Amino acid sequence: MNKRAYNFNAGPAALPLTVLERAQAEFVDFRESGMSIMEMSHRGAIYESVHNEAQERLLSLLGNPKGYKVLFVQGGASTQFAMIPMNLISEGQVGSYVMTGSWADKAFKEAKLVGGAHVAASSEDKKFVAIPELSSIKAADNAAYLHVTSNETIEGTQFAEFPDAGSIPLIADMSSDILCRPIDVNQFGMIYAGAQKNLGPSGVTVVIAKEELLAESPSNIPTIMRYSTHYKNNSLYNTPPSFSVYMVNEVLKWIEEQGGLAGIQSKNLEKAGLLYDHIDGSDGFYSGVAEKSSRSIMNVTFRMQSEELEKRFVKAAELEGFVGLKGHRSVGGLRASIYNAVPYESVKALSDFMNHFRQTQG
Repeated sequence: MNKRAYNFNAGPAALPLTVLERAQAEFVDFRESGMSIMEMSHRGAIYESVHNEAQERLLSLLGNPKGYKVLFVQGGASTQFAMIPMNLISEGQVGSYVMTGSWADKAFKEAKLVGGAHVAASSEDKKFVAIPELSSIKAADNAAYLHVTSNETIEGTQFAEFPDAGSIPLIADMSSDILCRPIDVNQFGMIYAGAQKNLGPSGVTVVIAKEELLAESPSNIPTIMRYSTHYKNNSLYNTPPSFSVYMVNEVLKWIEEQGGLAGIQSKNLEKAGLLYDHIDGSDGFYSGVAEKSSRSIMNVTFRMQSEELEKRFVKAAELEGFVGLKGHRSVGGLRASIYNAVPYESVKALSDFMNHFRQTQG
């Protein structure tokens, strides 16, 4: 291809071009096996080596925390919304949830169906344009865990720091910002993420958890929904999404080549800073949605002076090769998702386009 789209889709999202090219080169004949990795047995030595390598590489990027296990499961974060309370809430307990927006709300509602759910803090009074103050977050006395959504893609907010959950596990849905920056995994009992934003293509979900949370699950829930099933079978109880796991491993290699999480963070801050500086310096032509202290470096949400002007912006952008700038249908507005794989050049092109649009339409 002579030109790739400027891809700002919220998910599935951009993948690194070098990863796509490597996968293309190996697509038909993987490691001289005469087969694609999609065609071979998940019980075979070749696939298992990729599977195990991806688990090890992910933990390595996170600093090799002791006592943690990586699972590859299916069903996206939406299935985790149910699996977490099913596996971790015992009789007389609840899950405590920090309500930060649309995805936190989905997780909370699943917990209400399965066991019990408690609101530990909420920014609903601010229409979810800010992350609650950490000091306001209070888990229930009978909480089995404290759950946070580290980054809200729809509202464009992100935790800069995480609450101290004390003696109960802190669980984080990091579907939209995993590996965008260094974190201390030891703060968390569990981290989970659908792959299709920062880790690879859709189809696989990553769970990183303390082994004691995975080793024993209630026997009265379906076998496939038990963490212990996947833990004891190295995520090979049922056929895994083998190509997606392979792609995750390739994306992890690419992150290593970018300087690991510190290198990735530097690039992400540069990209986000470019867009936010342009929005803030536009004399009100563009306005950021999230409060500055809660702004996401993954999903830049902004508005213009009218919905009609926003529609013209999206149409003009599409003609120039920009994809995915329309805000989520539930809130409207505009959104640029600038995940790890979105190159600086694409963000610079968007900034230049925004400047040109303002000069011609302002």
